[in-house]
Amino acid sequence: MGINTERDVEANLQIGPTDQGFVRLFVEAGGVEVPMDFSPEEAEEIAEEIRAAAATARKLAR
Repeated sequence: MGINTERDVEANLQIGPTDQGFVRLFVEAGGVEVPMDFSPEEAEEIAEEIRAAAATARKLAR
């Protein structure tokens, strides 16, 4: 399975700061919980990657 493989799966995503100074992405799907903690710097890099992917997706959608 790759990034272009469609799946019919519902998931919940929560994003927020932890009390330890990290940024947590918390994914829950099908009873499975996946907490992922990132330093603020790592979180900013991820945000930049998301922005770049959104810009590319916009171009492809035209």
